[in-house]
Amino acid sequence: MKHVKLLDCTLRDGAYLLNKEFGDNNINGIISGLVKSKIDIIEVGFFQDKEMGPGKTVYKNSMEAKKYIPKNKEGCLFTVLTDYSRYTIDNLDERDPESIDAIRECFKKDERYQAMEVCKKIKEKGYEVFVQPVDILGYSDEELIELINMVNEFEPYSFSIVDTFGSMYQEDLKRVFEIINHNLVSSCKIGFHSHNNMQMSNALSQEFTRMTFGKREVVIDGTISGMGRGAGNTPTELIAQYLNSKWEYNYNIDSLLDIIDNYMDNIRTKCSWGYNTEYFIAGAYGCHVDNIQYLLQKNSMSSKDMRYILNQIGATSRKKYSRDLLEKTYIDYVSSEIDDKETIEELKNKLQGKDILIIAPGLSVKVENDKIVEFIREKKPIVISINYIPDNIDINYIYMSNTKRYSYWQNQNIYKSKNKIITSNIKNATNDDKEYIVSFSRLIKCGWEHLDNSTILLLRLLDLLNVNSISIAGLDGYSNTENFATKDLELLKVKADFNDINNDISKMLRDYMETRKGTQEISLLTKSRFSNCFKK
Repeated sequence: MKHVKLLDCTLRDGAYLLNKEFGDNNINGIISGLVKSKIDIIEVGFFQDKEMGPGKTVYKNSMEAKKYIPKNKEGCLFTVLTDYSRYTIDNLDERDPESIDAIRECFKKDERYQAMEVCKKIKEKGYEVFVQPVDILGYSDEELIELINMVNEFEPYSFSIVDTFGSMYQEDLKRVFEIINHNLVSSCKIGFHSHNNMQMSNALSQEFTRMTFGKREVVIDGTISGMGRGAGNTPTELIAQYLNSKWEYNYNIDSLLDIIDNYMDNIRTKCSWGYNTEYFIAGAYGCHVDNIQYLLQKNSMSSKDMRYILNQIGATSRKKYSRDLLEKTYIDYVSSEIDDKETIEELKNKLQGKDILIIAPGLSVKVENDKIVEFIREKKPIVISINYIPDNIDINYIYMSNTKRYSYWQNQNIYKSKNKIITSNIKNATNDDKEYIVSFSRLIKCGWEHLDNSTILLLRLLDLLNVNSISIAGLDGYSNTENFATKDLELLKVKADFNDINNDISKMLRDYMETRKGTQEISLLTKSRFSNCFKK
């Protein structure tokens, strides 16, 4: 008996990475390939109240989605997903046999009672209903049984085990399945939707196939190439190959590979997903992926730091995204309070009245090296490099506020020989007379994603030291090509969208210029995306 149906939700779960905008050619091509592959259930996107425009996998009702549904469905069931908080059931039309066949109702635990009423209305309008409770591990046994009893009243097509945070092990899956299987009406299938934070998705999907055989018909979710936010999902092609090889199913693997070759490889040039250490931490802590995305943007953030911060915000808070809470916890963690008054006075005695040249790590430092060297020869400024030691330029100080850069440089002999200004998020005490430790909290200002940008922190410090003038080289901004002055820096690339970083830095620079206490002239020595930010 073939007890597994395979559901592909690439056009829905993968849509988060593209602002829902796959484009008509990709949408039609992926759907056509999935039909040829004999995938049982194809999810073509979302029903949401918000209109998103052409080429996006978001629709208000089945009439809008109909344009992507093939005339001959070849036995495939077509679905969309609705989020209880983002879709008003009044927008739902009656089922059209030539459009969407089923709706998957997704809801958080505190929405479950209202969501059950919505599920009943969906079924009344002729659709098959999939019940998709977010974070199944967040339910106690009693709460889960209560939910199942409500579900039994209207007998949906499927009730899903949703591993929202990719934190399940096989023992967890087996325990939850047995509770559901024992209490759920026999006519209802049990689904499994997994995320790959701990590289368990494919293994868990195989285990789900084995543990359910002879007990229940089931639905397993996958996406082509595992496409999905963060670590992604169970790859459709892998679970299809497993079912073919071990259970004598007949999915067309060649058609799935054609989808990858013709569409997914190109999509990967526009966005990224897949396992990494940070998403492992998200899975281990049952954490919303947006929390990880926020922390990844911080320069002063190692993997163990991330783990500590997630632990600090608590189990309940980390299941949702709160930028304000994360920012406060992050600042509290890295802002080791120190009394740096004497250090500030020492630096002031050495730098006040001096012309300063800041060497940021942008590619222009290498491209315009001759210009920088000539400037130093003529102006004889105090040269301060940021988080690295440039080639072919003699520096007076190296400024460090980036933990990862510090870890890279600290044991190198050339670094040890230099005067160093270090912020207290890295270390808060020293016996080295070449090190000057300044308070991180003195320099930081909240309100932006990239609030710990090292150049802006250094500018704020220099405003306290009564320097004569400030020139800046290497403050280039970021692009999709080469960004850094040395190969060493390329090994420690920024993990964020370049446009977002540039926009954030621009806003911070404008705020700095409007609120700064210093009055000295600031000029850009090399080409920069931020030249307009310094104009008065």
